[in-house]
Amino acid sequence: MRVIPCVGAVIRDAHGRLLLIRRGHEPGKGLWSLPGGRIEHGETDEQALIREVAEETSLTVTPGRLIGSVRLPGAGPGTEYDVRDYVAEVTGGTLAAGDDADDARWAEPGELPALPLTRGLLDTLRSWGVAPLT
Repeated sequence: MRVIPCVGAVIRDAHGRLLLIRRGHEPGKGLWSLPGGRIEHGETDEQALIREVAEETSLTVTPGRLIGSVRLPGAGPGTEYDVRDYVAEVTGGTLAAGDDADDARWAEPGELPALPLTRGLLDTLRSWGVAPLT
């Protein structure tokens, strides 16, 4: 099994809304997810998180604590993504989709169950206390 290390960002605004991006490429093309992606060779989790969020949302962030991790099926046979998700705080920029994101938005926690999210995201966010249980 080839494991690909990745990071994701759990970012809330002052109103408690969650930052989501609509994926522009597989896996999960067209579905809403947390901003993030693969860690490049030589990068720390923090460096990758800052880069990925900037590329996908045009926002500058400061990474915080690790909130959790998940293992997801990879794009090809014999691959798996090891995604470590961190709380992050926006410190600059203006929200705009970029790189491999087709769109970026702030979502109310109550909206999450009605959105087409990547597989398992809602359950994961609920288990971390980020999304409402109902």
